[in-house]
Amino acid sequence: MQVMKSVEFRREREATWAELEAMIQFADAKGLRALSADRLARLPHLYRATLSSLSVARSISLDLALVAYLESLVGRAYFVVYGTRQHVRRQLADFFAWKLPATVRKAKWHILVAVVISLAGFVAAYSLTSHDADYYYSFMGDSAQGRTPASTTVELREGLYHQEGVSSFLTTFAASLFDHNSRVAILAFALGFIAGLPTLVLLFYNGLTLGAFVALYTSRGLGVDIWGWLLPHGVSELSAIMIAGAGGLMLGHALVFSGAQPRLDALRERGRPAAILVIAAVLMLFCAGMIEGIFRQTVTDIHIRYAVAAVTGAFWIWYFGFCGRSRGLG
Repeated sequence: MQVMKSVEFRREREATWAELEAMIQFADAKGLRALSADRLARLPHLYRATLSSLSVARSISLDLALVAYLESLVGRAYFVVYGTRQHVRRQLADFFAWKLPATVRKAKWHILVAVVISLAGFVAAYSLTSHDADYYYSFMGDSAQGRTPASTTVELREGLYHQEGVSSFLTTFAASLFDHNSRVAILAFALGFIAGLPTLVLLFYNGLTLGAFVALYTSRGLGVDIWGWLLPHGVSELSAIMIAGAGGLMLGHALVFSGAQPRLDALRERGRPAAILVIAAVLMLFCAGMIEGIFRQTVTDIHIRYAVAAVTGAFWIWYFGFCGRSRGLG
């Protein structure tokens, strides 16, 4: 009778034990990091189910061989599930290698909204300023000093390349632009707590200022030059604003469209990935600051400027678009 109990008990649960054992052998051979995201998530479930089987086997006094097998399996599984503690450096490496880019990919719709709103502001200001230069003052405000429709084309062009003897107004503007974009990125996220609407307004306004600025230089035949001046650092800066804005929109989404969840629970659930988006934005702003500090006025060749912008853009596309996909994330 006892033998019959053991046979039935094993038949009902053996598939779970076999799956757990196969997973342990795989982790022993190739390391825990080699497990896919789905298998990694399933590992604790299999461990708990096998631990429950061991408890039942002991309580109903099944044959000693089966109990010994389960004890061994549970012991091996314990060290796989709980025994490995990653070093801080390993945790950071995993975070930047797959968790951060995977989180950005999952926020693609919020990022798309941020891009569309910013583009709408850019197109509106560019169109209006191109037809009537007076709109430039409305969009740029106090920051328009030194680079206005009243400036000559020569002054505007020389400022882009910082030629000798030229006023350093554009170099100063470069620093203020980075500070402005950094503030916009942080505010775009923080304002998400107010239902996300201020985030949309801020993104639209940032598009307005950029559109007016580009329109001024384009109207003087300096469109290629201004983009060559903006893009080397702007690819990272502007992308950071979009990603931080997406984090703010994610928070606003949780507050306004919480569904069946209580709002605080929805905010808590979406707050974690939103915070990771801010980390991505800070990383990009740091890279933009490095490019701006080292590269901006020291390299004046337009071809090199565009090459740096292209390489930077390609890197971010690769990093956020493809890193972590091998783990089945995003």
